[in-house]
Formats: sequence, C-alpha cells, structure tokens
Amino acid sequence: MRHDRGTLQQKVLDASADRDLNQPMTPTSSARERHPDPLPLHGQAIDDLRYIRRTMERAGAFTAISGWGLVGTGITALVASAVAAFQPTAEGWLGTWLAEALLALAVSLWTSQRKAKAALVPLMNGPGRMFVFSFAVPMVVGALLTVALMDGPAAGRLAAIWLLLYGAGIATGGAFSVRIVPTMGIAFVLLGAAALFSPVGWATGYLAVGFGALHIVFGTLIARRHGG
Repeated sequence: MRHDRGTLQQKVLDASADRDLNQPMTPTSSARERHPDPLPLHGQAIDDLRYIRRTMERAGAFTAISGWGLVGTGITALVASAVAAFQPTAEGWLGTWLAEALLALAVSLWTSQRKAKAALVPLMNGPGRMFVFSFAVPMVVGALLTVALMDGPAAGRLAAIWLLLYGAGIATGGAFSVRIVPTMGIAFVLLGAAALFSPVGWATGYLAVGFGALHIVFGTLIARRHGG
C-alpha cells in the first residue's frame, strides 16, 4: 500500500513538472511591445474642432452679403444715373459710372464686413472665397471689355454688357449663398438681355433700374429675411 502511494505521488509530481515545462515563457517587462502614447485629450479636442469647422465651411452658405449694403448701393446708383444723364460727353458719362462702381464696391465691402463681424463669422470663409472667385471672374471680363469698347461704336452697349456680366457673377457666386442671391443675378441677366436689344439712348434708364431699383428691392428682402 505504501508502495502504491509513493508511485501515485511520483506521477503527480511528474505531471506538474510537464505542465510547467510546456507553459510558454512570459516576456519580461523590457521586451514588451511599446505602443505610442495617446494624444492628450485637449489636443484631440482641438483637432476635432478644426475638422468640424472645415466641414461646416464647405457645407455652409455665404451669408455675409449685406442687404442694407445693397440698398445703399442702389441709392448711390440712382444718384449716379441722374448725374450721368446730364453729362455732355461720353467720357463724362463713363467716368460717372466708373466712380459709382468704386463707391458701390466700398459700401458693399464695409457693410458685409460689419455683418460678418456681428454674426461672429469670418467674411472670407470657405463659401465666401468661392463666392468672391465666382463673382470676380465676370467682373474682370467686364473691365476688359469696357477698356476695349469705350472708344468704339459698341460703346453704347456697355450698359447691357455691365448688367449681363454683373448678373452672371451674382448668379454663379450666389450658388454658394442663400437662394435669393442667384435669383437677383438672374434678374440682372434678364434686364441686361433686354438692354442689349433696346435703343442705345435707353442705357442710363436700364442702369438706373438695374443697379438702382433691383439692388434696393433685393437688398430689402435680404435684410429682412437674413438679418441685415
């Protein structure tokens, strides 16, 4: 009986030794795989905010167009049309409208900057940059055509060209803005098309209706519906 117990105890010890030998060796702490340290929590939050801001800029609309600024440019255009109508020379007529264009640009930039600042929105965000680019290309074309045609027989069609290209710039740039903006651009294009096939002597009247009346009407709508 004692012999059997000794034999059984020896088998148990042998089995334990086999299990210890078959177990894999655990790696030491120095051999453990190193993982990169996680980013600090505040760093992750800043990256997330930047991503959200870029996404919102791409998906958003350019809302910094000032409705009251358009009303202001419409009023100055009506004044310019009255002054241009009494100019004795074509050069004086053209100079009056070029001065009006510079004044209107200054008023629009100033009022749009104020609206963007009040809304805590960058003026030149993603949609803003796309609007400016889409609007600027037709304006450059218009400036080139003005220089090329001002001394020729087609100078009488400059009013139609201005209305057409201004409307095209507003309509294409308005794709990145609220819906009423491209609608205003289409109205300018239609008015320019009418001016293109009308008597040359109606040019000042068409400019008064376009840059004056249309700006006042659409500017008032934008100010009431979209804040300022």
